[in-house]
Amino acid sequence: MGHLYLLLTIAIFTFQGCATKEMTPAPEIQHTKINSNPLQKNPSENKKTENQIDEFEDEFSQKETDDMIDPLSGYNRIMTSFNDKAMVYIFNPISEAYAYVVPQPVRLSVSNFIDNIEFPIRFTNNLLQGKFQNSVDELERFLVNSTVGIGGLMDPATEHMQIPVHDEDFGQTLGHYGVGPGFHVVLPFIGPSNVRDIVGSSIDGYASPLVYVENLKEYKLPDNAQQTIWIRIGGFINKNSLHLGKYENLKADAIDLYPFFRDAYEQRRIFKIKE
Repeated sequence: MGHLYLLLTIAIFTFQGCATKEMTPAPEIQHTKINSNPLQKNPSENKKTENQIDEFEDEFSQKETDDMIDPLSGYNRIMTSFNDKAMVYIFNPISEAYAYVVPQPVRLSVSNFIDNIEFPIRFTNNLLQGKFQNSVDELERFLVNSTVGIGGLMDPATEHMQIPVHDEDFGQTLGHYGVGPGFHVVLPFIGPSNVRDIVGSSIDGYASPLVYVENLKEYKLPDNAQQTIWIRIGGFINKNSLHLGKYENLKADAIDLYPFFRDAYEQRRIFKIKE
């Protein structure tokens, strides 16, 4: 039973870290019309060359996704369909009811509190990647929001001091040092992920005060794995309630749901690692 709770804890932590990340569709490839007459002068030759460079970069980014290993595609398709139904018939209705009962300022405060208390993940991973100014920014944000922001319920660091958020996790840290994503995995109730990000989320769990770890329980808010699961589910419902309709708008562009979500997730992670 202990192993089951550990597995569920890792899954729910990955859920908050992976499933709620913004997914962007594949970038559109710019097609450049080439002059059919090699002797004819083209006054926009420089512009054409720039477009060709952009086209090459877009194609290269797309190739990284196309070359992705996907041995679990059959399972992933089934799980994508399952998760879609769970989102449409379970999580969205609950989120809508929650939004109806709980005022938006309260939900924003809950979201701010969760973001603030998970400062150690962002701070540590920025530090591990050598992004020292980003780590300083995160430390300043935490100190300001924990004091002036009343324990993180408000976000004066953003609203009044314009200190940027630098959202880094251990999956991005691994990618920063050249670790590939491995094969794509769709997690139940969670959504798109990959081997690298699952490992990364598991490591981030040790830094998060919201994830129970037996040997570090003195530094954790939950007293057991079950409480971690409920905290993560509640956090996701709260966050989803602030973005109602976003999931439907996202999947409206999908012809085939599984490859759309897979490619969007993987390209988003490539972008986050490179920025």
